[in-house]
Amino acid sequence: MKAIEIAAPGGPEVLRLAERPMPVAGAGEALIRVVASGINRPDVLQRKGLYPVPPGASDIPGLEVAGTIVEGDAVALRGAGLAVGNRVCALVAGGGYAEYCVAPVGQCLPSPANLSDIEAASLPETFFTVWSNVFDRGHLQPGETLLVHGGSSGIGVTAIQLAKAHGATVIVTVGSADKAAACKALGADHAIDYKTQDFVAEVQRITSRAGADVVLDMVAGDYVGREIKCLAEEGRIVIIAVQGGVDSHIDAGLVLRRRLHITGSTLRPRPVAFKSAIAAALRRKVWPWLESGRVKPVIHEVFAAAEAASAHAVMESHQHVGKLVLAW
Repeated sequence: MKAIEIAAPGGPEVLRLAERPMPVAGAGEALIRVVASGINRPDVLQRKGLYPVPPGASDIPGLEVAGTIVEGDAVALRGAGLAVGNRVCALVAGGGYAEYCVAPVGQCLPSPANLSDIEAASLPETFFTVWSNVFDRGHLQPGETLLVHGGSSGIGVTAIQLAKAHGATVIVTVGSADKAAACKALGADHAIDYKTQDFVAEVQRITSRAGADVVLDMVAGDYVGREIKCLAEEGRIVIIAVQGGVDSHIDAGLVLRRRLHITGSTLRPRPVAFKSAIAAALRRKVWPWLESGRVKPVIHEVFAAAEAASAHAVMESHQHVGKLVLAW
């Protein structure tokens, strides 16, 4: 099969089209003929040599795919309500940039009938991540306020839509007026330009000093200390990336007095059972929103698989709104 491999750690140019052996589905797994592969920031980190592949995972990058099941564990498939020939999208620990990919059956979800495979490939990584962190860890409730940093990212556009469908108020930070407009078009109630505005002051103003209930933080660094200052009582910060660095200075007194919660998580190394539980929750609670059109995939650009280097260059430019996808 054809696959995109990383020739050596480096820039986008190290991604190359190669021939690789076909993967084989084992117990509890399905083999998917891939039509499209989603691109995510961890793929960029892996390409740079900054994100080690988990033990046992493929060295081929790519954490999400969509296509058709061509073979697999019949018992596991039947238990999941799936079968050979079904269109699915799946979260994987690696190997997604390829014509064929093996996925745990529990991490496969039926591709919504109203979505193309290109659209379905943009779902798993961001939907699993947002559900796990905003809802499972952050415990966002209807009527609460969510602050999302990087509102125009793949994670951001997903968080906006899921939180709004859940009945929350959404504030995002963005880097331009165009991105602010795009986020508002998706349902964000407020957009703060972090280049020209202080998000702490803006959140306090927007909420009449009540503060945000949940913060989805992809920056960390000095943002954590600032987020504490604009959290509501019993507020929750959930850190999912450290683009701003790992060192944070916080006012521990505020944490005590306002009974705040600071947590975080990574998804890729978690066990199949954990990810399968997220898949089950998504299928039960979120897939109906996708099937009705209440929540929609947001795709910035589709690239031919052989143009993976160009796709990564766009990812690193930070100019996109939504997801980037490779088509096979």
